[in-house]
Amino acid sequence: MTDSGNSGIIFDIQKFTVHDGPGIRTNVFLKGCPLRCLWCSNPEGLRSKPQVGVYSNRCIGIDKCGLCLRVCPKTEEGALVIKDNLVDHINREICTDCLACAEECPSQGTLKIWGQEMLVPEVLEIVLADREFYEKSGGGITLSGGEVFLQWAFARELLEACKTEGINTCVESALHCDPNLLDIVYPQVDLVITDIKHMDSEIHKTLTGVGNQRILDNIKKTATMGLPLVIRVPVVAKHNNDDINLRATAEFIANNLGNQVKQVQLLPYRELGVDKYEALGMAYPMADITPPERIVWEANIHHLVELMQEYGIPAVAGTTKKYDI
Repeated sequence: MTDSGNSGIIFDIQKFTVHDGPGIRTNVFLKGCPLRCLWCSNPEGLRSKPQVGVYSNRCIGIDKCGLCLRVCPKTEEGALVIKDNLVDHINREICTDCLACAEECPSQGTLKIWGQEMLVPEVLEIVLADREFYEKSGGGITLSGGEVFLQWAFARELLEACKTEGINTCVESALHCDPNLLDIVYPQVDLVITDIKHMDSEIHKTLTGVGNQRILDNIKKTATMGLPLVIRVPVVAKHNNDDINLRATAEFIANNLGNQVKQVQLLPYRELGVDKYEALGMAYPMADITPPERIVWEANIHHLVELMQEYGIPAVAGTTKKYDI
């Protein structure tokens, strides 16, 4: 367990979102994730600590500035790699993630810090600024990631503060966590959004780095505790979009989760976040996969939605259709 106390590492806060829970919402993204999904579009959320991304096309030139080189404690060892008079990338084996280069950089966005330590009152102030929109739309706050339960103490305190203010709360989690943490955090949660990426545990491990047994057990526990669930299935060609896997998924939902599942959302794989992988010096795991044409994946998802509906499951394509909690 990672206990972050009353502060958390946040890598993004998105306002006026409408896809991660009912109504208009504020999404707070917590840093750190135990999974390594091949199609992850938020690589900046994987590591728990703040880190610097490099966007060299925004650099104004070392000859005009060079402040990053002056403040970096590892300049002589070559932590910052210069090419054509620009900061090209960071040697991650040498960099200590002290963040000094990004803090000193005057060129907006060249060296971007992914991750900021924030106190609960700081985040709450941002969330409450849009209270009027939540009240009119039935919205609220959604905690996402990364993985929310890696920062469970911070998450619980923030959710509790929101509940005290009458704000609807949602947690979006892979649920690969100690099941005891559900007992700690869930009393402050109104809705849970989670994924079922594959029903075969070995294939799930190949796709995400971990098996699925703990995840499935936690999904069942969530339903047993009476929390409404939204299940998402990322539909990725040649990985999990076959009828056998989707029928197994449908059977699991129908046989284990009762009427707690408010919606099952089938989502197409899209090639997103490639620039962030490059900025962080990471290889894009799906670089050798070409997403199918829209007409192809739309037909596939429509077919899989109908397949799941045969089991009496409220399956839909995408995240735009409303549901009641």
